[in-house]
Amino acid sequence: MSKQTFLQGTLILIAAGMITRFLGFINRLVVARLMGEEGVGLYMMALPTLFLVMTLTQLGLPVAISKRVAEADAQQDHAKIKRILVVSIIITSISSIIFTTVMIFAAPFIATTLLTDERTLYPLIAVSPIIPIVAVSSVLRGYFQGKQNMKPQSYSQVIEQIVRISCVALFVHLLLPYGIEYAAAGAMISVILGEFASLLYMIYQFKRKKTIRIRHRFFAYVKASKQTVKELFSIALPSTGSKMISSFSYFLEPIIVTNSLALAGISGALATKQYGELTGFVLPLLFLPTFITQSLSIALVPNISEADARQNTSLIHYRIHQSIRISFASGAIATVVLTIFAVPILSFMYGTANASNILIFMAPFYILLYIQSPLQAALQALDLAKAAMWNSLIGAVVKFIVLFILASNESFGIMGVAIAMSVGVILITLLHLASLRQAINFYIPIKDIAKMIVLILATWFTGKLIYDFYINYDPNLFLFGLSLIALSAIYVILLFILRFITKEELEQIPFLQKWIKS
Repeated sequence: MSKQTFLQGTLILIAAGMITRFLGFINRLVVARLMGEEGVGLYMMALPTLFLVMTLTQLGLPVAISKRVAEADAQQDHAKIKRILVVSIIITSISSIIFTTVMIFAAPFIATTLLTDERTLYPLIAVSPIIPIVAVSSVLRGYFQGKQNMKPQSYSQVIEQIVRISCVALFVHLLLPYGIEYAAAGAMISVILGEFASLLYMIYQFKRKKTIRIRHRFFAYVKASKQTVKELFSIALPSTGSKMISSFSYFLEPIIVTNSLALAGISGALATKQYGELTGFVLPLLFLPTFITQSLSIALVPNISEADARQNTSLIHYRIHQSIRISFASGAIATVVLTIFAVPILSFMYGTANASNILIFMAPFYILLYIQSPLQAALQALDLAKAAMWNSLIGAVVKFIVLFILASNESFGIMGVAIAMSVGVILITLLHLASLRQAINFYIPIKDIAKMIVLILATWFTGKLIYDFYINYDPNLFLFGLSLIALSAIYVILLFILRFITKEELEQIPFLQKWIKS
């Protein structure tokens, strides 16, 4: 089984993430065009419940599997790797059966009482079969990550999006005549089919190598896995806590938003529409660069785990610095583009620019989100998952307090939700940095902070000049594309000038090695 270096694995994940994000946006465009803002609102209001149940099902095992498999693989302990897989499959299989059943029976209560829109019942019921599929996928994904082989996961992500986008238009179109709630359920069915195709591919890759035979002496490994269970849950439970907080926060969010907006005098239909614009239009754009930061985070866990086992503190600091630098570089250009070009982006993509003010407001704050994932991954790899969990809890509590106070005030409305989300992102990121400073004396040097400020200011002024040129001529999609290309080219030059990308890092990319050395 091929093993990649940190940057090679990251680049594979980034390439796959770029493709899946592009396909995901096409999927969202199809859904938005076919179902409209209200349909997107129903679809997005049902998703937090699904994510909460999936988090409960996985119990934080993917991160724990990745870390423990990386440690066992370094020691060539294949028996331990098998014990890890056996225990993880049993736990996730049992939990998926339990929570799928709970979700089906609780769906009417969640739809009518908590989400205050009985139409969300149909997408909630439709998506419930995905839970056992994702549970098994998470075990295999953690295994491949621990082996530092990112190809199976990357390819499976692309397959999942291709299948989903191939099915979503069909199911939405077939079910739309029966009502918008049925169309939302059709969109969920396409999600299930995509995840199932992804799982089949990872099973094929796992069985193709046949390095571990799961069924051979299965119950003997179960009996000998008591210590393995303890080792897994020492990481999994705090990681579950962090994900639980995030998922539960995501679950509560539409409930608190709809009720808060109701107190502000906004009708249920309008609240659903506004929430659909925020979560279906604005947030996907803000989260666009996170495929890079998530890729870094995935590759970071086994890499830092290995360095920590060898007590290589300098390598740990270097990897965290490297991740922050690359994450900021990927996020700064997105922040500038989304701030300056908010109206044309929303107009070209969704046919409406209603949410442009929200996007312009949130984009500068969300630059901290792009370094948040690598920081959390570093905490988990260093057995500091409890600190990450508490940071997430504090951020979620503060976010909801701000959300309720502002969104229930008619002068803020949906903008109060945007403010609360931004406050949560800022607070959690700063708390993660404080935890790393306390644990390993990690900090971002003043020099690097100065370079970050110079990069984003230089990019913003350049982008503003390009936008003024674009808006003074006949604004069209072709000219808009040329404007983004010109800004991106200048941005890449700035990255090299400010050494956000180094020659040493480029030399680790196989197809660039010969060109750089020559």
